[in-house]
Amino acid sequence: MTNPTMFDPIALENWYSDDENSLLLQTELEKYFQNYLPCFRSEPQRKLFQTFITGLLSPLERKSIEPVALHFSGEKYVRPMQQFFSRSPFGEQPLLDIYQELLSKQVGQAPGMLSVDDTCFVKKGKHSAGVKRQYCGRLGKTENCQSGVFLAFAGGNGYGLVDYGLYLPQEWFGEDFAQLYKECHIPEEKTFSTKNGIAVRLLNQAVHSGLFQARWIGCDAAYGNGHAFLDGLKLPEGVWYFAATNAKEQVFPEYPQMCYPETKRGRPRKHPVLSTKPVSVREIAEDSSVPWESVVLAEGAKGPILAERKYMRCYSCRKDGNRSYVKPGPEIWLYLRKYADGEIKYFVSNAPGGLAVQELDRAATLRCPIEQCFEECKSNLGMGHYECRSYQGWKRHMLFVMTAHLFTIHIREIFKKKRFH
Repeated sequence: MTNPTMFDPIALENWYSDDENSLLLQTELEKYFQNYLPCFRSEPQRKLFQTFITGLLSPLERKSIEPVALHFSGEKYVRPMQQFFSRSPFGEQPLLDIYQELLSKQVGQAPGMLSVDDTCFVKKGKHSAGVKRQYCGRLGKTENCQSGVFLAFAGGNGYGLVDYGLYLPQEWFGEDFAQLYKECHIPEEKTFSTKNGIAVRLLNQAVHSGLFQARWIGCDAAYGNGHAFLDGLKLPEGVWYFAATNAKEQVFPEYPQMCYPETKRGRPRKHPVLSTKPVSVREIAEDSSVPWESVVLAEGAKGPILAERKYMRCYSCRKDGNRSYVKPGPEIWLYLRKYADGEIKYFVSNAPGGLAVQELDRAATLRCPIEQCFEECKSNLGMGHYECRSYQGWKRHMLFVMTAHLFTIHIREIFKKKRFH
């Protein structure tokens, strides 16, 4: 049975200091493992899985294969653990399916938001699957790193990561990377997909799985700025996007009329002229005729979430084909939120005009949990500690981290109920 002193108090919020709680933790972890054991073909595989998850939940400084194997099983288990990640014959999909069902029962039964975002993992070498010099948001600069696209759900019952995919830059599919592609054991059938493409696939799968009561689809400005991404979402009735955008995004406050002005000489105009020009959302933020309102967006764990916001109905601005002309698109909500430090976040939503603005207020609070997932998984559960280079090794490490994270969500809820019982 797992040594209770090996649980990380940060990950589990210090709710197990006495003997009774330590025993409860042991029992709950053993029960939790039982959900996943049918995914593995042999008893050694099952033991390696349980050992690694225990390692992720522990206070070990480094939570990669070798430190975990050495600490919990001994030197002779290092090689089997390495093979478990790289070549052991078990499928990630059955394990992911079970994980998503458990996550759905834990947090997915109350209306909420499916949110997509990417996060980077800095690497020193050039031989890990998908590694490239690319922008790393955490560092705020271009760095040699891998980038993963993740999907999370957040609602009234909590939050957690739902699905994920490794971004493979386009050059990895060229001749120059053919040998590396093979060495990293990337499936031959893989084809290039942009981060937007991966995000659309993850979102559409989750929305139509029926596992999560998603009323909203959320994304940051890297995705929200692209109309192609938002248009690619196949959303059922009653599910709308609430997408961050940047300050330069243009909208039409009113629907413009199109006309062909008369010309005194020469040929008549080929393209219509708009009666009004679009404006940037930053201009609307600065427009005093649309006032800021102080509101309580929601009740948080540490008290009410206060903010200033302004909102309006407007029309999106679309390019007219390949030309430089623009035209009005669908009617949308524009929602602006000002933080205490003066920073302003801009959002657009295709929710219907009759929707109460309080629903938009709630949606504005549901984007942060995916960032909280990244913070918890990286700070407490070794999300970035992996040292395997293969495509499959990366996928398995991320899935195991998500599995460990769900246990922390589960145990926090148990101790929360126990505390207030």
